[in-house]
Amino acid sequence: MLRKWNFELQLDEKSDKAIYLQIADAIIKDIHLGRLKPRDALPGSRNLAQLLKINRNTVVEALNVLLIEGWLISKERQGTFVADTLPDFKEVQKNKPLTPVLKNREGSQYHLQFDDGSPDSKIAPITELARAYRQVFNQKARWQMMGYGNELGDLEFRKTIVQMLNHQRGMQINERNTCITRGSQMAMYLTAQCLFTKGDYVLIENPGYQPAWKAFENAGAKLLPVSVDKEGLKIDEVISYLKSGKKIKAIYVTPHRQYPTTVTLSLKRRLELIGISNKYSFTIIEDDYDNEFHFGYRPVLPLSSFTELKNYVYIGTMSKVVAPALRIGYLASNDGDLIEQVGSLRKIIDVQSDSIMEQAVLQLIKDGTIKRHIKKSTNHYKAKRDFMATVLNKYLSDKATYAIPDGGLAVWVVSNKQVDWLEISKKLKSKGIKIITPDTYSFDETVNGIRLGYGSLSEEDLEEGIIALAKLL
Repeated sequence: MLRKWNFELQLDEKSDKAIYLQIADAIIKDIHLGRLKPRDALPGSRNLAQLLKINRNTVVEALNVLLIEGWLISKERQGTFVADTLPDFKEVQKNKPLTPVLKNREGSQYHLQFDDGSPDSKIAPITELARAYRQVFNQKARWQMMGYGNELGDLEFRKTIVQMLNHQRGMQINERNTCITRGSQMAMYLTAQCLFTKGDYVLIENPGYQPAWKAFENAGAKLLPVSVDKEGLKIDEVISYLKSGKKIKAIYVTPHRQYPTTVTLSLKRRLELIGISNKYSFTIIEDDYDNEFHFGYRPVLPLSSFTELKNYVYIGTMSKVVAPALRIGYLASNDGDLIEQVGSLRKIIDVQSDSIMEQAVLQLIKDGTIKRHIKKSTNHYKAKRDFMATVLNKYLSDKATYAIPDGGLAVWVVSNKQVDWLEISKKLKSKGIKIITPDTYSFDETVNGIRLGYGSLSEEDLEEGIIALAKLL
């Protein structure tokens, strides 16, 4: 039965705090004050929207935040209820950002930013991570962690990452072939410095991920762009380069969800790429940057899981799973000599990884927190993906081409006509909206699409941003 609950809230549209967060915090306050008790039923989102005289999607967004943070639970066909076991109110308040306003290096001139697919930091398990971090320091043997550790990373943490890669991604590696790094970009840098010498060539996807390109160039390698179509990397262009006589040392690919287009490399092309990699003895550097968030049946297995592949480096990250500020990445390879070189270089520039943070994250993996968080956040991002599809279909269906991906946190949008994206970016900037322009992904001037991240934006922001973009296309 619905318990009588007088929800009194004055929404402040001029506040730095988003409307849906004002609603969420007001409900938390009522729970804290005892006006809402465990197992109490909440009115439906439609009723709350009518009560507050706001869009229902805003209420849904607020309820989603409370579901993810653990204040509410949802029961199928029954409704939404206050959870039996509630989060620690003081811990939640302590770990909440003071304001949810988006900031960047250019100050606060943007109130809405389409990033390239960042996760929503508001749903990160910060409270649990902080608790695990404190518990690590309270261990009797904590003094042992204060000295220098292994340059490849904490052994137990490596074993856990290896178990995940072997069991969930079909790989066949061990902890001796794995290195924990401070984010995936560090893994990219270490790989480049240990793999390339001056004059080597590396094939790259075009459009593609420029920070990786810069790491390769810094190591002395020269870039050779390979086009991408609806099946992913064009293998015929790869073969043309191989037959040209150039010293091709490696190819850098994002086959699971190509960056930035989100296209999955087809099975036929995967097998072809593996075949020519073995034939011409070049290394496949595989960047699997967002494997966890998949809305279909299951993610496509990595190229590195194919037992016949002779030379690979596999790079992944924990940053999207836990929080962007948490810099934990990893690389794995079937080349033991390469891993040994990576460890030696790592020891020069960073001595070791953050063993204390690794222990804290390891605890969250072992107690099931990470697994539960991935499940909750996947549902959260799927709802946002679906809403993104709705607004794209409503405002851009006759102006642009796009495919709604089965996972990840971004959509690739290509204008039906050639446009000046830099000019569009300037006009959006005047409205306080930021997009990432094609020059950020492109090796040349041919790209006519943009990558729109939706994971970190509210539904209100998504709709506002797409409406503004549609008016300029």
